[in-house]
Amino acid sequence: MEAMSPAVWTVRRLSSATPSQVGELADVLIDCVEGGASVSFMLPLTRERAVQFWQKVAAEAAAGERILIVAEDAGGICGTVQLILSLPENQPHRAEVAKMLVHRRMRRQGVGAALMRAAEEEARASGRTLLVLDTVTDGNGARLYEKLGWVRVGEVPRFALFPRGGFCGTTFYYRDLA
Repeated sequence: MEAMSPAVWTVRRLSSATPSQVGELADVLIDCVEGGASVSFMLPLTRERAVQFWQKVAAEAAAGERILIVAEDAGGICGTVQLILSLPENQPHRAEVAKMLVHRRMRRQGVGAALMRAAEEEARASGRTLLVLDTVTDGNGARLYEKLGWVRVGEVPRFALFPRGGFCGTTFYYRDLA
């Protein structure tokens, strides 16, 4: 029996992002949206718009308002997730998970699960004990979150649009880290 080879990717937190890293994050976003992911963007998603989004995220990460986590392989950034920390003052114990994205070339290799575990570790280190997120109902993300032990709260029908149009429901989840 052959031994499994170790992962050919790593996960780490970015405190700031270089222009090159912003470009790689934009590539991941564009790939996911072109692949049909409902992640706040409609097609066509221009590179300029994707870069502007990631420049804003990078600035918020540098200011301590978000935690930006990336997965990298030999080709550069291949996945990402964020923790939004800048919440109302009566919610200092929680964070929102946002934009968990994995490039199509790296799916089904454990990258998404590793990103989510890293997000949970970063949340604990930041004193956050409750995480919330939303995802397309019955999508790949929903299956992953349930496998990782996230608790399904409920579904809102017609919450958003797919990138090519057409409504999709959104399911909300939470994870209690206390």
